[in-house]
Amino acid sequence: MKDDIIENMGKIKIIKGDITKLSCDAIVNAANSSLLGGGGVDGAIHRAAGPGLLQECRTLGGCRTGQAKLTKGYNLPSRFVIHTVGPIYYEHSPEEARELLTACYESSLKLAREKGLRTVAFPLISGGVYGYPQREAIRVAVENMKKHVEEFEELTLVLFGEREFGFAGEEYASYIVNNSITSSQS
Repeated sequence: MKDDIIENMGKIKIIKGDITKLSCDAIVNAANSSLLGGGGVDGAIHRAAGPGLLQECRTLGGCRTGQAKLTKGYNLPSRFVIHTVGPIYYEHSPEEARELLTACYESSLKLAREKGLRTVAFPLISGGVYGYPQREAIRVAVENMKKHVEEFEELTLVLFGEREFGFAGEEYASYIVNNSITSSQS
């Protein structure tokens, strides 16, 4: 197990900051089902990307929970945005919510693989207003990233707040990278 962590060190990272500032092949948007923007990370990504993102999202016909769709990155430093819709925690049993959240990571990574993308950054999907318990949401994120780590150059979990970053550090200290990105998200 320790060798596995050392071997993959640097391929999986957990950082604190603003995902809209990260330069990589794709960032993942914790979107709502309309894909037309919202609050939290979804709103921040739409604001940073500019109006072209909203125009392209209007052509996609929305997205179901657990699925993922791809758009260009527009004004973002990342080339693409993978939009996925996480579960609203209290609308499901804990088991169903976990399955749907796992599907978000699986769908996003499958889409990234199909498009030949090598570096992908995730926010904490469903860990904000959708009410998913943050410790468990981090666990689901890291488990899924570890499952697919060999298929990518780098997978990053970008946490915005001190609280969730602290939770991640408690359980996944070996993945914490302290070169956090500048935050402008509110």
